[in-house]
Amino acid sequence: MRLRQIALVGHDLAAAEADIRAILGLDYAYDDPGVGKFGLKNAVFPIGETFLEVVSPKQDGTTAGRLLEKRGGDGGYMVILQVPEIKEARARIAAANVRVVEQADMHGGAVAMSHVHPRDVGGTILSLDFMNPWEHWEWGGPIWREHARTDVSTGIVGAELQGEDPAAMARRWGEVLGRTPEAQGQTWRLALDGGEIRFVRARDARGEGLGAFDVVVCDPNAVRAVAKARGRIDAQGVVTLAGTRVNLVQAA
Repeated sequence: MRLRQIALVGHDLAAAEADIRAILGLDYAYDDPGVGKFGLKNAVFPIGETFLEVVSPKQDGTTAGRLLEKRGGDGGYMVILQVPEIKEARARIAAANVRVVEQADMHGGAVAMSHVHPRDVGGTILSLDFMNPWEHWEWGGPIWREHARTDVSTGIVGAELQGEDPAAMARRWGEVLGRTPEAQGQTWRLALDGGEIRFVRARDARGEGLGAFDVVVCDPNAVRAVAKARGRIDAQGVVTLAGTRVNLVQAA
């Protein structure tokens, strides 16, 4: 089970896309027509073998639009994990008595996903996705490998969810994922293959949600310099993209 994609939501898709390209050093984004049925437009960026997505409402009454209002602006939207067996993943969802808000099986079952209700797990929308072959990623489009740059950013390795009771949220996610959370001080952690999900007490006034994600970069200082020039450094000196903190992890 691995963290494959993080989705953010923003009022201005073009502005968010420009910031992501400049700060994370990316040069390609896929416009997925499939999100149109949710009243959204998007851009999906490959970062190594992982993906960063930004969605933006193109009509009234969308889930994304309501989240923008609820949390007072741009922010985190979804955590997408890739699972080796979709039947087992769906069985865990059912056993945990979690509602499924969207489910699909495509290409004869070679692509399958289940979105679970954020109120039933806490924090954000969680999607469990299956791809055959494992290396495939439907949501990145057919030519993402030709455009995946790794000279500035090499991958997304973590997601950070905030709430009033991070321990309870971690336990709930653990039930759905079949993994046991570990306490690290005031933080709870669910280990994934090559990454992690952390659960922390809310550190701002925006309430429960996806507050941050971790990106491995070759030169954190260079990334911060570009972010500062674009006005995307917050008061604590943390890079922010689409209202979401970006923890910069030094590449090995």
